[in-house]
Amino acid sequence: MSSIYKVIEIIGSSDKSWEDAAKKAVETAAKTLEDLRVAEVKELDMRIEDGKVVEYRAKLRVSFKYKG
Repeated sequence: MSSIYKVIEIIGSSDKSWEDAAKKAVETAAKTLEDLRVAEVKELDMRIEDGKVVEYRAKLRVSFKYKG
């Protein structure tokens, strides 16, 4: 039996690292989306204030099994 997957984009943020931002995004999405399969990091950026990095952001594409 074949499966169908839906793909969405999510953005996570962290004051520690890009890895932490991505992890938080996936863990938060997993609270409301069932059967997450793959998370692909698409873009990394950071927010700067007064010459200092204050936030890391990770944009991810996440796939989950489509039930519809």
